[in-house]
Amino acid sequence: MTRWIFLASLLSGPALAQEAMTAAEFEAYTAGKTLFFEADGGKYGVEKYLPNRRVRWSFLDGAHQCKDGFWYEDSGQICFLYEDTTAPQCWSFYAGADGLTAKFENDPDGTVLYELEAAGDEMICLGPDVGV
Repeated sequence: MTRWIFLASLLSGPALAQEAMTAAEFEAYTAGKTLFFEADGGKYGVEKYLPNRRVRWSFLDGAHQCKDGFWYEDSGQICFLYEDTTAPQCWSFYAGADGLTAKFENDPDGTVLYELEAAGDEMICLGPDVGV
């Protein structure tokens, strides 16, 4: 009986029970795409994957401020370094039927992001201090 409960929990849990994507798999999945992510049931952020492992990120907070950076593989994790940070942000990515799932590895609580269907949304980047 215990074995059945354990198996059921694995099948019903998030894609985190799978193997994390390799850098090659991640690059093949993301190259040239713009992906939207949610966390805790709400929109979280958007990232555009540019040539040569460069990226552009923006939180979906209405400010439309973007940060440029790049990603690389380190110890099986996909790490991002943005223009305004000195410490990399490392994630484990998992591919599933509904898109990517990403677990933040720098945080003991491990924020989990889920890929959202873009549904016609665009990535909008405004420069800092735009306005009057």
